[in-house]
Amino acid sequence: MPSRKDTNNLISESSPYLLQHAHNPVNWYAWGEEAFGRAATENRLIFLSIGYSTCHWCHVMERESFEDGEVAVLMNRAYVSVKVDREERPDLDAVFMEAAMLLNRRGGWPLNLILTPAGKPFFAATYIPRTGNSYTAGMMELLPQIEEIWRNDPQSILDRAEQIVQALRGENGKALPVSSPVPSGNRLNGIRKAALADFKERFDRDYGGFYPEPKFPQPQNLLFLLREYHSSGDGEILEMVEKTLKRMRAGGIYDHVGYGFHRYSTDRKWLLPHFEKMLYDQAMLIMIYTEAFQLTGNREYGDTAEEIITYVLRDMRSEEGAFFSAEDADSEGREGKFYVWRYDDFIGLLNGNGFDGRQWADNYHLEREGNFADEAGRTKNGENILHVSPGAAVPEDSGRIGEILFREREKRIRPHRDDKILTDWNGRMITALAKAGWTFGRKEYVTAADRAARFFLGTMRDGEGALLHSYRRGRKHTPGMIDDYAFLIRGLLELYRADFNTDYIGWALELAGYGRVHFEDPRYGGFFQSPAGQKDLLIRKKILMDNAIPAGNSVMYENLMQLFKITGDASWRNSAEALLRSVSELLERYPTAFGMLLSSFDYAGPSGREIVVAGNRAEGEELVSAINRFFLPGTVLLFKTKEKASALSEMAPYTGIYDLPEDSAAAYICTGFTCANPLFHRDELVRALKPEKGAPFPITPPEPGKE
Repeated sequence: MPSRKDTNNLISESSPYLLQHAHNPVNWYAWGEEAFGRAATENRLIFLSIGYSTCHWCHVMERESFEDGEVAVLMNRAYVSVKVDREERPDLDAVFMEAAMLLNRRGGWPLNLILTPAGKPFFAATYIPRTGNSYTAGMMELLPQIEEIWRNDPQSILDRAEQIVQALRGENGKALPVSSPVPSGNRLNGIRKAALADFKERFDRDYGGFYPEPKFPQPQNLLFLLREYHSSGDGEILEMVEKTLKRMRAGGIYDHVGYGFHRYSTDRKWLLPHFEKMLYDQAMLIMIYTEAFQLTGNREYGDTAEEIITYVLRDMRSEEGAFFSAEDADSEGREGKFYVWRYDDFIGLLNGNGFDGRQWADNYHLEREGNFADEAGRTKNGENILHVSPGAAVPEDSGRIGEILFREREKRIRPHRDDKILTDWNGRMITALAKAGWTFGRKEYVTAADRAARFFLGTMRDGEGALLHSYRRGRKHTPGMIDDYAFLIRGLLELYRADFNTDYIGWALELAGYGRVHFEDPRYGGFFQSPAGQKDLLIRKKILMDNAIPAGNSVMYENLMQLFKITGDASWRNSAEALLRSVSELLERYPTAFGMLLSSFDYAGPSGREIVVAGNRAEGEELVSAINRFFLPGTVLLFKTKEKASALSEMAPYTGIYDLPEDSAAAYICTGFTCANPLFHRDELVRALKPEKGAPFPITPPEPGKE
């Protein structure tokens, strides 16, 4: 290990990932003018390494290479070495990940590239060992080899780099021009059917999820499947979703002691997770478990959503009310050490607290020799991951057992927490908390979402009103990207749905308007990842397909359609249609890569509608509570009261025609802004909203504050 006196240029950065490398003997620079100025002046190649603070293989490469004095000598002698936190600069990461795929058809983190002094990539790799083997070169061989080529034949490197840059620029952002027809009707139905057929083919009917492993939760795809079941009544689709949700909740990918989900499962059975916890996963999983509860009434799904929220509010909330980014997989230098249990220790702990330790060890499937094979050594080492049998009844004392295990585990050294606050990921969590708040009648969830939203609307905007992307301990930087706008707008719209404060609509309209000016592609439609005028990017990319996080363009489509339904302003719909046109070719070729977009089509389809409740607050809330009993994708709900009538009528002019009786309220169910007769009583509203035959029945959430 290097001495703590070894410091480099990263010491003044705020990113936890960059600070992890601030004491490496490598003379690291942050991405910026200083690094590129030195590379140009000294005609040096740039060694670019991209990762994030909770990345297991990033830690491995640091221990093996970046903390090694001999490797540092090679890097410092011939290269300008640059570190990038992919979570702070997802725009850079997207560009260079695409370059890596062009160079060797493989991506991942750490992502290591070598660039020309002008910043053009010609070599890429993920994890690189210190020394090579029969399969790959290591840092000790690779660095001097490339240094020698640069010294003796630099033109070969420059030519290769130029080829890669031209390939990056070749098709980026192009799609069908705005004069092309918008895909609709039978064409969209065909895309949905193709996606559904693919999901059915890849579905693991024994353990849920989709082949092959490693298995990721992929909540956006499950959201799409829920909507397909809702519209078709096809029980096979619901079975796919429910088996996946139950197996994930029962498996080792779920933290049965502290709650929340780990990143993914390395095996088919959801047992052995990659132990890091990401904020965006928690947000998306809250949403899918909440919607599964809305659709089925199964309290197991509601409990799971609320347990995830317990974890997030307890362990991931900052003093400002916003939410931290992630927790590491590693503690004390080993992945998963914080989370696993030894058989005798577990039994002794519970016996010592008056419980039958063996019974509970059986309940959580602990084994004396360990219940999983270590991913690296492929052998059992006496450690156990807690998991339960899917569908098993919850034992009466499980709450008390959980408290005992939690208190004991809190005595351990916790994994590193990345306390960076990101606007886009927080937008997802705001959406999830607001949705859970109105679904479960938990006002504290809505309050938490509101506090976070106000932090970003205030602290995380510059003098021009533009969003910023990243914040840590008072330092904020990086211009906001389309994901920041899309996800925060979506959160604001869900907050309006939760408490009907029209300020949320106003803020959403403001941010969406800014997004159209600074991100929208006027020629081909859709939205670029970075704002116009960003100067340090090789290309200005569009992210169209979902990845670990849904594509910002997909979430913007849903936002635009909601804003159209709220305001009646056709310009929002026009932007949505141009976006859909821009992705249509890829959508037809790879429909399962667009789960989030597919799940938003209800806003444009026959099931999409507007519901306006107008009248006295108390009677109106009674009607809203009836509406909340139903799973209603593609529906916008507006609530016009005396206090908000003027503001709502300004934003949604068509609501101006609805009367505001002093002592009653009415609900108007509308399709395409054409409304049926008013409904004044809860029972007649329920009858009007009751699904057609073959679709699920409505459910009743618990009263506020009650289980």
